[in-house]
Amino acid sequence: MINKMIMQKFLTTFLISMPLLLFAQRITISEDIPLRSEVAYEIIGSFKDRILLFRDRVTEFEIQAFNHQMRESWSKKLNLEKRSPKVLGFVASDTDFTLIYRYRDRNHTIVKAHRYDPAANLRDTFTIKDFGFLFYTPNFQLIRSEDKSKVLIYYVENQSVFRAISYDAIKMEVLWEKSFAPENMNFWEDFQQALVTDTGDMYVVLTKNRLRYRKDDHYYEVFQLDGTPQTPLRYHMPVGGEKTTYDVRFVYDNRNDQLVGAGLISDKNPERAAGYFYIRSPLGFDSDFLFSFDYFDDEFIASLAGKAADNKGILEIVVQDVVLRRDGGAVLVCERARELMRAMGSPRAMSMGVRQIVDHYHDDAFVISIHPDGRTHWRTILYKKQYSQDDNGIYSSFFLFKSPTNIRLLFNDEVRFENTVSEYIVYGNGSFDRKSLMSTANLDLRLRFRDAIQLSSDEVVIPSERRNRLKLVRLQYEEGN
Repeated sequence: MINKMIMQKFLTTFLISMPLLLFAQRITISEDIPLRSEVAYEIIGSFKDRILLFRDRVTEFEIQAFNHQMRESWSKKLNLEKRSPKVLGFVASDTDFTLIYRYRDRNHTIVKAHRYDPAANLRDTFTIKDFGFLFYTPNFQLIRSEDKSKVLIYYVENQSVFRAISYDAIKMEVLWEKSFAPENMNFWEDFQQALVTDTGDMYVVLTKNRLRYRKDDHYYEVFQLDGTPQTPLRYHMPVGGEKTTYDVRFVYDNRNDQLVGAGLISDKNPERAAGYFYIRSPLGFDSDFLFSFDYFDDEFIASLAGKAADNKGILEIVVQDVVLRRDGGAVLVCERARELMRAMGSPRAMSMGVRQIVDHYHDDAFVISIHPDGRTHWRTILYKKQYSQDDNGIYSSFFLFKSPTNIRLLFNDEVRFENTVSEYIVYGNGSFDRKSLMSTANLDLRLRFRDAIQLSSDEVVIPSERRNRLKLVRLQYEEGN
């Protein structure tokens, strides 16, 4: 028995310190990183063969570097202003990274940028905006452009006024600053999404008249802000009174200079997906506006909903991502997901108060490829089944890994301490393969795929969090796989 325990411990240590070569993937796991007083951590990216991890402890901030064997190379404390600093986010280039944060100074709210080299040495600072005295602390939102060169920082005042700043992270300069208030906006009901382009333009998308009891037609209202005096410009993207959108994700197509959206439509029940739609507009050219849709057929619904299938659509579907095609089309990625809250406890416990338990279900996904003219190219169902309890679903769902030739969905087969990690590889013609990547048995891993970061076209880093200990798992695909 003792020899067996020693051998098991030896194998576990060996697997942690050495790469795992499984199915033409190289998997390397770091040693334990204790999480003590962290409120957040974030994988920043890869610089000069070092993967950088940011650790936020409210009043103390640290960068840790890991080499390609996932051993810690060095760590460094970051010095930020001491008056209530709060990190808003990072933007990384090939040669450096920028930390953007806000803090208080003599009752002023200030947003600032620090630029660091790959060794986390401070190289430059820039005060993006001193907002002066405010009666409250704004809930700043930060969005990065596709090429990671521009950053949009905005907040909504009194649920009615957008206040936004476009910042060039490469030149370290503010491109523009503007405020605008859309007419008759109910923020909680209307706001859909904000985006920033590679040139620093901002787009705000509002959903109008979505519920069927509205007498007016359903449409999307889009506002464009840039550095010119005449903005914001307003665009009207009609959906039509007979159709109601169920869920949607917009992306800006910098290659083809257009706004693209894809999502789900409903028929009689606004919470049940009856089909999907594609919307595209080279903004400023109303004649090129396109809205197309297609309903799910009975076979597709039955494949997803099983015995509960009917011709009224499918419940509990959410849009997880929209991937742009080079020709201006889009790939819509959706998942069946739901939460169920229930009471649990003994009669005695019930008399003292009911304990609420939340069940999280993340089941089958499906992928739909759409041509630029709105026609369906193909659609594919990817079967999986994940269940967890009281964990906010952080170990469920999947990570979407993108490459020029395919997309991959990486996920835990089951949400438990020892399970198999799998992937679906979806090719450009809609065909797919399912593969097992690794087993987490004896590795003390619980992978959070939703928080993974893609470093290149063949490399991804996935955080694992278990018992207040963090590990970083580096997965690299070998050439041709």
